[in-house]
Amino acid sequence: MTSDATVVDVSQDWETACDVQGRFMRQVAPAIDTLSYSARCRQVRALGGDFYDFIPLGPDRMALAIGDASGKGLAAALMISNVQSSLRTAASLIGDDGAELLTTVNRQVHAASLEDRYATLFYGVFDAVTRRLHYVNAGHNPPMVIRRDGSIIPLEAGGVPIGIFPDSTFQQETIQLNPGDLILAYTDGVIEAVNSAGEEWGVERLRSTVRENVSRSADEIVQAVFTAMDAHSRGHQTDDATVVVLRVQ
Repeated sequence: MTSDATVVDVSQDWETACDVQGRFMRQVAPAIDTLSYSARCRQVRALGGDFYDFIPLGPDRMALAIGDASGKGLAAALMISNVQSSLRTAASLIGDDGAELLTTVNRQVHAASLEDRYATLFYGVFDAVTRRLHYVNAGHNPPMVIRRDGSIIPLEAGGVPIGIFPDSTFQQETIQLNPGDLILAYTDGVIEAVNSAGEEWGVERLRSTVRENVSRSADEIVQAVFTAMDAHSRGHQTDDATVVVLRVQ
């Protein structure tokens, strides 16, 4: 008995998938008078499991999101694409209510994902008039608010990562922001970058880098974080790394 092997060229499909994922993070973000912001996602492979997003919700409100899917490569990319598309759809319908929004996203993602797949996710809505941030943290590395006096407030409230349980519920919290405050969000690929001795860069080095550059623009702070991280790891990246910086005006 013999069989003929069929060779399928998927290079074009792979290129298209990479382009689609890239477009998710290249969309034109809304301009807000009381907020400046910047972000960068640097993946280890052509397709990755990190994402960030800025979603307009009206003339004075903008949603921001950052997420990290379990695993790497194609499987993680499919998972995080599911999360992001579900998030954008829910944001257009629900918007401000982060707890209800993440409950909806979690239910949709869980139904469409394998049992061992999940994603951490932070979702916040900035109100440009009141300068308040309403947020929900679904198991993500806590973003931090860095006040003008140097004090740091972690944004932890929320719930478990997306996709683990079908009936997860989430808690929304609100923080009052002031002119000069900085919001820093990141994925674990940033703080887990290791040097030749196996030592992780860590949260404290990340905080120190941001403090040293706190007077600079959001774009410059994002670049400074990647520069310092690369100096520690000598440019050896083993996981997707994403940084989001927002400055309240």
